[in-house]
Amino acid sequence: MLFNSLTFIVFFVVVVTAYWSIHSWTARKNLLVTASYIFYGAWNPPFAALLFSTTAMDFWLGRRIAKAKDQPSRRAWLVGSVCMNLSMLGFFKYGNFLLENFQWLLARIGIVYHPPHLDILLPVGISFYTFHSLSYTLDIYRGVLQPTRSLRDFILAVSFFPQLVAGPIVRAGDFLPQLVRPPRLQIGQFMWGLLLMTLGLFEKIVLADTMLAGSADRIFGYAGPL
Repeated sequence: MLFNSLTFIVFFVVVVTAYWSIHSWTARKNLLVTASYIFYGAWNPPFAALLFSTTAMDFWLGRRIAKAKDQPSRRAWLVGSVCMNLSMLGFFKYGNFLLENFQWLLARIGIVYHPPHLDILLPVGISFYTFHSLSYTLDIYRGVLQPTRSLRDFILAVSFFPQLVAGPIVRAGDFLPQLVRPPRLQIGQFMWGLLLMTLGLFEKIVLADTMLAGSADRIFGYAGPL
C-alpha cells in the first residue's frame, strides 16, 4: 500500500474519519492498532506476525530491565534485546551476503562448501520498526523512560502506520506519553498537517515520479569516467 496510491488515500480517509467519530480513547487506540496492522499486512501478511513478535519481546525485556536488581542483570537483559533485534535485522538484510562470505573464507583454507541459496524476502520497513522497538529498551536501561504497563500502547508506538515503513525513527519516549490522554482537535494544526501532506504528494507524484525520474535514471545510469 504505497503512500501515493489511491488505495492508501481511501484507507487514510476512512481511518481518520472513524478515529474522530469515536469518543472512547481506548477504542481510538484499538482502531489505530488494527489499522496499522492492516496497513502492514497488506504488503505480506506473515510479516505482521514478525512485527508483533519483535514488539512483544521488547515489551517483556523492557519490564525485565526495569525489575532487575543490579547493573549486571540490567545489562544482560539489554544485551538480549540488542542481540535479538540486530540478529533478526542482519538475517533478513544480510543473510545471503554473510553466507557467501563464509563460503569464501572456507574456500581459502581448502574447505569446499556449497550452501543452499536463501531466498530471503526482506520485510518492508524492518530497519525502522526494529530501531523503534529497540529504542524502548535502551531508554529504560538509561533510566529516561519507565516501562509502559500497556502492551497495546507499545504495539501502537512501534506499528503506527504513518511512520512504520518509511520513518522517521521515533523514540518510544517521545511517542508513548502521547498515548496517555486523547489529543484535542485543533483545526489549525489539522489544516497545516493536511497542507504538508498535499505538498509531499505533489513533490513525490509530480516532481519526483513524473518530471525528474527520467533525468535521474540517465544520470545514475551513465557509466562514463568522472
